[in-house]
Amino acid sequence: MEYIISDIHGCFEQYQRLLEKIKFSPEDKLYVLGDAIDRGPEPVKVLQDMMKRSNVIFVLGNHDFIMYTLMKKLSEVITEENYNKYLTTEFLLDYNLWFQDGGWITAKQFIKLDYSEKMHILDYIAEASLYEIIENNRKEYRLVHTGPGNFEPDKSLDEYDLYDFLDERTDYTRRYYQEENVFLVTGHTPTVCIKGWEKPEVYKKNGHIAIDCACVSGGNLAAFCVETEEIVYVKGL
Repeated sequence: MEYIISDIHGCFEQYQRLLEKIKFSPEDKLYVLGDAIDRGPEPVKVLQDMMKRSNVIFVLGNHDFIMYTLMKKLSEVITEENYNKYLTTEFLLDYNLWFQDGGWITAKQFIKLDYSEKMHILDYIAEASLYEIIENNRKEYRLVHTGPGNFEPDKSLDEYDLYDFLDERTDYTRRYYQEENVFLVTGHTPTVCIKGWEKPEVYKKNGHIAIDCACVSGGNLAAFCVETEEIVYVKGL
């Protein structure tokens, strides 16, 4: 079976319970649509668990990307000679904004790791996909963290740039792909924030499947099964 989840946001216990609930096995495949880290209590453990599973496919989210860019710089050896290159005003501002948005939990745990484990995690994030496409039962599921920005219906996903998949809020009132058997599967925007829906449950309408059910803020962590279209939930924080 193939499953899709999103926006774990450091909720390691809920993530583990969800895997148990779907009876996730080495024969299954799990797509994680970004934002595995920040805000929740155990972001590094979430990443470490994903890394050890060859059947987990990681799609990059904005929180993961920000963490990567900041921690990559801080993992360099900073000296009197090069600190101006790394510790710029722009970097410090970005770091402060990330801290305020739940990044402090990730940073606190990350800096305790030895150098080789830090590099292993950063390499893992660097290798994450920007999108994935699944075909099953004559249906096509296009998996992204959010967006895509600058959308054009005839534009293939590999024609978009990095930020199109990280910065843009998906417009759930709009059908992006006119084909009824093509679905855009996204995270990033909690379903409780989708106007007219506003529930911590998977949203399916207008060719969208939105699966960020606000686990880290009292909602649910959801898994969507591609083959059966069944949705499984565990209660969030």
